Amino acid sequence: MTTHHGAAAEPVDVTDPKLTRFDIVKEGLRRDDIEIVTYESQFQGPNSKAEKRVVRNISFLFLLSGLFAIAFLVFYIVWPWKYQLGHTINDYYTPVLGITLGVSLFALGIAILAWAKKLLPHELSIQQRHGDPSTDDERLITGQTMMYVADELGVQRRPLLKGAIGLGLAPLGLAAAAPLVGGLIQNPHKDPEPMMYRTGFNPVTNGGKLVRLTREDGSPIRPEDVSAGGQMTVYPGIPGGATNKYADSPTLLIHLRADDAAITRANASADPRNKGSMWADYVAYSKICTHAGCPASLYEQQTNRLLCPCHQSQFLITDNAQPVFGPATRRLPMLPLSVDDEGFFVATSDFKDTVGPDFWERP
Repeated sequence: MTTHHGAAAEPVDVTDPKLTRFDIVKEGLRRDDIEIVTYESQFQGPNSKAEKRVVRNISFLFLLSGLFAIAFLVFYIVWPWKYQLGHTINDYYTPVLGITLGVSLFALGIAILAWAKKLLPHELSIQQRHGDPSTDDERLITGQTMMYVADELGVQRRPLLKGAIGLGLAPLGLAAAAPLVGGLIQNPHKDPEPMMYRTGFNPVTNGGKLVRLTREDGSPIRPEDVSAGGQMTVYPGIPGGATNKYADSPTLLIHLRADDAAITRANASADPRNKGSMWADYVAYSKICTHAGCPASLYEQQTNRLLCPCHQSQFLITDNAQPVFGPATRRLPMLPLSVDDEGFFVATSDFKDTVGPDFWERP
């Protein structure tokens, strides 16, 4: 036997203007076969001392959230943010933003939890499962129930809480928008030669002279040091070239077999930025994966692919190191090569493409 919603009692006319909002809510519960086991305020009468104390505490949390959101905005704007070598105040830019925004969100979360636990009435209801469609009256009841819940939140009769919410959430909204808007205001790479576009192979780092390719110990490299089909990780031959000071400079020097070198040279010559960058059968690519900055250094001789072990991106060496698999979307930059008068490899210029992961300021 099927039991319909509220079939046990005569329905109440929910459009009757004499009904209070709570009467309509109760009628809606009755029609949905819901039994209210417990529904009671946590305070003895409205505006009691205990209620006011809880309201003050919750308001303080909202205001604290807003205060730290404002602090986030201030530090985002005024704190020095440009990266500098060594230990500087700039190192604390990201931690300060994280702490201020974290405290703001933490205070907001505690405020919402305290509101639910300390201010809202205790309610326990039991409802039988049924699947009949809703009538017009039931939709009206649902709307009134939602309005009643809003009333029970007590914002309208608690002006301190209302003001605290406004003052607390407005700065938090601005804090959420600040990184999106702030990054559009000032170009972080406006210098003639922005640091993020220059590696240790730039002649500027070597007094204007071409930079040699060296091993990690600083010893220079001749072409005969790399066997056909082999590869070697090289660094700029300048002071500190193999240190973290030039962490964007590690490069993979590859000695291609003749047939592969011919294909690679033809593809490089067809690209305006890589034209003339090879020397004989040698090619050099940045080891910094353009996806997330991991070392793309696993060289497959048979397929002429470079693999990044972090996220499995693969780059085709013979085709300007274009990505052919994985999440990377941009090719590895090619380092222009030559040999100096003493027979050692040198970079004829810095990389002509940006080294490392993509970022939105990159041209």
